[in-house]
Amino acid sequence: MIKIAIADDNHFLIKTIQEKLSFFEDFVVKFTAIDGNDLIKKLENNHNIDLILMDIEMPDVNGIEATNIIKSRYPQIKIIMLTVFDNDENIFNAIKAGADGYLLKEINPKDLFQGIQETFNGGAAMNPSIAYKALNLLRNPVDFGSRENQEEIKLSTREIEVLEHLSKGLNYINIADNLILSPSTVRKHIENIYTKLQVHNKLEAIQKAKNNNLI
Repeated sequence: MIKIAIADDNHFLIKTIQEKLSFFEDFVVKFTAIDGNDLIKKLENNHNIDLILMDIEMPDVNGIEATNIIKSRYPQIKIIMLTVFDNDENIFNAIKAGADGYLLKEINPKDLFQGIQETFNGGAAMNPSIAYKALNLLRNPVDFGSRENQEEIKLSTREIEVLEHLSKGLNYINIADNLILSPSTVRKHIENIYTKLQVHNKLEAIQKAKNNNLI
């Protein structure tokens, strides 16, 4: 039985992950945490954990910072980053912090099961797209600290709210419910966001917004 902890500041996504894990008798979720600081405190009381599924974007102490701290204190605990972000900088920083795997939240239950088993047994679970990016980073190292890639982009307050919800992995219906909007209005906002940011999908939009300190 693999003992798992989940760290994510979105309760809806924690439930989604738990539902995916519930298909398999090999796993037991010992506890969940709402951010890195909460996770670290709970590990102090119970670090009899085999593996952590770690979100990256969390308040207070984010997933990469938490990974660095936890690996220094409990190196035996495996950590898989489970996130919507697949940009080079997050991959680089997560691996540097000691992450044992890197998967995207859209992963299906079967692949999540295989990724956890692989990582628990000493492997390094990664989505194919993540593995490709990681190889490219090894071949072509990037100094992320020196990059100057901020642009002058202006989004409305409502567009920023929609984008923040999108960054949490919520779909149009959930965002509409939370912001008391119609799904069609949310869709229009997202189209405007894509146009202003000059991107083609939500992952690109979220990352570009973060690079420019919009969310």
